[in-house]
Amino acid sequence: MEQERSTAQAAEDATRRRRLARSTLVVMLAFGTAKAISLVQTVIIAQVFGVGQEWDAFVAANGIPELIFTLIAGGALAHAFIPVFSGFLARGDRSRAWRLASHVVNSVFTLTLLISAIVFVAAPWLVAVLVAPGFDAAGQAQTVELMRILLLSTLIFSVSGICMGVLQSHNHFLLPALAPIMFDLGILFGVVFLIRPLGVNGIAVGAVLGASLHLGVQTPGLVHFRARWWPELGLNDPQLWRIVRLMLPRIAGLGVFSLNFLVMNNIASRLGTGAVSALSWGWRLMQIPQTLIGTAMGVVIFPTLAALSELGDEGGKRDAMSGALRFIMIASIPAAVGLIFVGRPLISLLERGAFDASASALVYSTLQFFALGMVFHSALEVVARSFYADKDTMTPLWAALGGALINLVLSFALSGVWHVEANPLYNLTAAQLGGIGAQPLTGSVGGLALANSLGVMFEVTSLMFILRRRWHGINESALARTTLKTLAASLAMAAAIVALNALWVSAGLAGRGLGFSVAQIAVETGVGIIVFVAAAAALRMEELPILIGMVLRRHKPQEALA
Repeated sequence: MEQERSTAQAAEDATRRRRLARSTLVVMLAFGTAKAISLVQTVIIAQVFGVGQEWDAFVAANGIPELIFTLIAGGALAHAFIPVFSGFLARGDRSRAWRLASHVVNSVFTLTLLISAIVFVAAPWLVAVLVAPGFDAAGQAQTVELMRILLLSTLIFSVSGICMGVLQSHNHFLLPALAPIMFDLGILFGVVFLIRPLGVNGIAVGAVLGASLHLGVQTPGLVHFRARWWPELGLNDPQLWRIVRLMLPRIAGLGVFSLNFLVMNNIASRLGTGAVSALSWGWRLMQIPQTLIGTAMGVVIFPTLAALSELGDEGGKRDAMSGALRFIMIASIPAAVGLIFVGRPLISLLERGAFDASASALVYSTLQFFALGMVFHSALEVVARSFYADKDTMTPLWAALGGALINLVLSFALSGVWHVEANPLYNLTAAQLGGIGAQPLTGSVGGLALANSLGVMFEVTSLMFILRRRWHGINESALARTTLKTLAASLAMAAAIVALNALWVSAGLAGRGLGFSVAQIAVETGVGIIVFVAAAAALRMEELPILIGMVLRRHKPQEALA
């Protein structure tokens, strides 16, 4: 009997791993498609606006609408809503589940509408005092106009974000994964067709269109699962208030993250024209691999961690979390090294129109420091969700507050916004870059990116230390072994890229146009991957054959998360 139970458990584990692997691949492919579309946007936007005042205004204007969504209908709500909604589904009480979903949708939309209306009226004061006090009058006026347009997309996302949680609760990941693609397509429409008649406002209109598509693509899924809606707020519903209590600490944590960027943009607005844009471009480029690796894994692994926590399976949680982190290490460390050593020629591909060589250098000064923190940003997606699976949203909040404090202090110290002459990091950057546009830089925007990376590093390491004590281990030996081997293979890859770059420059092939830049990136990336795989094989990295087998379709997908 015991043997039969063990066999059944092994079969169940294999099925779970197969489902996780399949879902992860679906989410990664969808995110990859969205990022590819985003890259097309990036090329066009860079050509038209570069790192000038108009794009500064857009980036600054997007801060508060994005903050409203994050705090009210973003990840905090999903982490609190999915467990409660799924509980009703598991008990077969679908009517109660849909009534709860109606209460959440109606309440969240009403609250978002109220706050958005207040922001719409107070936008001039918010921009002048909080968002971009360093902008001139014209820049602040444009920021206000853009902010008011983008608030419309926030209203739509307040409903669409809950729809994603509903579908994911049914273990349906395809349509929620397609939603970001539709959002990027809407923005791309604005970039291609609306910039000429509307200027940078066309991108904001495209964002509103994209938000509508984000909601629309999920509608067939709601119809398929026979969604029902009641026109009531449900303020007397105890389950609604249970969700509110669960999400409050997570809201605070996400708010800390968003406020970090508001502070960083505030400081950057004082550093000169182009600083806010450069910070945004660097973050945007770093987010491409980080989303594909960390976010995709976090989205898929969270329901499994929550289920294992509900069952009290501590060993299962350790294995699942450790396996997810090992995958992130193998993928994110070489990706970060690649961004640092191939990032400069990669950004040079954007050099056309308003995006010149000085803009490229400024963006790279932020990208290289954001890349240092990419591994930690990716790991945070899984580590934080490990606490949420245990219904602990307070510990990640305290860690986020600690990271935010470090980020805040170092943002002022490393940007040189107060003491420019005493900041060697600024002196180096300023000497290399000179000035951007009509207004010279008065500090180091790269220092802001470095401060962010150091803050998230503290957040992840402190959470892992707590988790190790709480779960009586996190398979740290296997995790450390994989991390060290990946670091060694990545350093070999970096050495190969540096050698190739030196040969490329000595041969006089650098700076000879777009074709040569593309060839340089292709050669350095290709050789870097080959060297990394060869070094990993020489180090006998046990996860490598499984990952290669998945890519080549020679191994069963359930092995990927073993």
